[in-house]
Amino acid sequence: MRIDPFGLERWFAEYEHEADIMLAESGVRSLSADRFDIDPGELGYVIPTDGDPALRGTIGERYGRGTDEVVCTSGTQEANFLAFLSVLAGDSPPGLSSSTSGDAHAVVVTPTYQALHAVPDAFGDVTRVPLEPPTWELDPDAVAEAIRRETRLIVLNNPNNPTGRYHPLETVETLYDLAADNDAYLLCDEVYRLLADDPLPPVAGMGPHGLSTTSLSKSYGLAGLRFGWLAGDRAVVEAACQWKDYTTISPGIFGQHVAEQALEQSDTILEQNRELVARNHEITVAFLERHGLEWYDPVGVNGFVTVPDGFESGKEFCRTVLEAESVVLAPGEFFGHSDRFRIGFGLPTDELEEGLARIGQVLEG
Repeated sequence: MRIDPFGLERWFAEYEHEADIMLAESGVRSLSADRFDIDPGELGYVIPTDGDPALRGTIGERYGRGTDEVVCTSGTQEANFLAFLSVLAGDSPPGLSSSTSGDAHAVVVTPTYQALHAVPDAFGDVTRVPLEPPTWELDPDAVAEAIRRETRLIVLNNPNNPTGRYHPLETVETLYDLAADNDAYLLCDEVYRLLADDPLPPVAGMGPHGLSTTSLSKSYGLAGLRFGWLAGDRAVVEAACQWKDYTTISPGIFGQHVAEQALEQSDTILEQNRELVARNHEITVAFLERHGLEWYDPVGVNGFVTVPDGFESGKEFCRTVLEAESVVLAPGEFFGHSDRFRIGFGLPTDELEEGLARIGQVLEG
C-alpha cells in the first residue's frame, strides 16, 4: 500500500502552531467545554465498541436508518477511512460483486479534501471528475462516463471543500441513481451540510446504495471531541466495525459523553453557528470586493479565492502572508489549483476581522 503525504496537513503542521491567526481553519469556532457535563464516569471502553446503541439509534433516525446501520468513529476522517476499507479493500461487502484491492475502482469528484481521493487511490484505482471554476458545477454525465465495470464507489463532498459549492438535490439524486444502477455506493462526506440554511436530505437516507459520513467537528464547532459516524448499508457498517477493531477500537468515552449532549442541543448550537457564519460571510465578502478578489459564493465556512495580482501561485501568496503577518491560509496547490487559496471564515468574528486586516496590509503594502 502506498499513499501520498497529506499536503495540507503537513502545511498546517509546519506553520499553524506558531502563527497568530489561523484563517485556513475549515470549521466553526470551537465551543467551550463548560457548556457540557464533562464527567463520563469510569474511563473504560465504550461498549459496544461501535458506539452506545441508544446514541446510534438517535443518529440513525436522522437518516431513516436503524441502530445497526450506524458506526461511531473518531471524526469524519475515520468514518471515511473505514468506508473506503469496507468497500474497496479486499472482498466487497455482501450485495456487491466480489472485488480485490487491485481492481476496485472509485470515482471521486474533485477538488476536495485530499483524503477523499488519496485513500481510495491507495486501495485501488481512482478516476477524478473535476469541477471547473468559476461555478464549480458538477456534471453528472462526466461521472457516468468515468464509471467502469469494476467501480464500487462514487465519492462526493457536499457542500464541497474547498469551493463551498453546494450541489443541488437533483444532481445528488442523479449520482445516487448512477451508483445504484452500477451496483456501487454513493459516499457523501456531509460535514458542512447542517450549516446550510436549508440542508439537503442526507445521502444515507436515499436508499441502500447511499453512505453518509459526518462528525460534530465542523458544523457544531466540536472538533476536539473527535466524534463522527458512518451511516448506511448494514453490510458496509458491519465491515467497518470489523476494520475498526484495527484502528481506534471504540469511540473515546469523553467524546461520546459530550456528543450525546450536543445532539440534544442540536437546534440551539446550529442556530448560533449559522448566525456566526452568516455574519462572518458578510465581512469576508466585503473584504474580497474591496481588494478585487473573487470566489464562488460558498455554503459552509470555506471559500476558494483567486490569488491576487503580483503573486505567481497560492503557495507564494500564502507564504508571504504567513511570513509578513503571521496568518495561515491554505494554498490552492493542495487542492489542485495553484491560482487559488482557501480561506476559512468560521472562527470568532474578532479573529476573522484581525486576520483580514493583516492580509489587507500585505495587499496594500
